[in-house]
Amino acid sequence: MAVKAKEYKDYTKPELEDKLRQLEEELFGLKFQLKTTSLDKPHKIKMIRKDIARIKTFMRQSRLQEEKAPENKKA
Repeated sequence: MAVKAKEYKDYTKPELEDKLRQLEEELFGLKFQLKTTSLDKPHKIKMIRKDIARIKTFMRQSRLQEEKAPENKKA
């Protein structure tokens, strides 16, 4: 099931990385299954890709905020 971006704020960095790894593995399995046999729910591929993008975007935003925070303290 797709997770909204707001829900990722409650995740810690290791939890986000673990969730990302799980989704990438699931996506790989679905793509493999799609090529070898028929897939019952082909729309799951699209949903997982979007979840992966959400996590990567959230991780990037967090990283940029962390990099920006020390600059604010120096000034």
